Amino acid sequence: MIADEQAALERELLAAHESGEGNALIGLYAAAADKAEASDDIDSAAFFLTHAWIFALERGDERAEALRARLASWGRVD
Repeated sequence: MIADEQAALERELLAAHESGEGNALIGLYAAAADKAEASDDIDSAAFFLTHAWIFALERGDERAEALRARLASWGRVD
């Protein structure tokens, strides 16, 4: 089941990249970070969350600050 969920998330991410759906990319990368964090894989979570944060910054999305704060809580940004 988990492998199926991961594969579905990867397909959604690829589709969002292909279509340039920045808003979807923020949410999907944040969701991937949530899943990695739930598995205690903070390195992977930070990787995905960094992507979400960058897309949020590029779009001027209001979620950018919360994403940055989460990264900061892991010591990934100042």
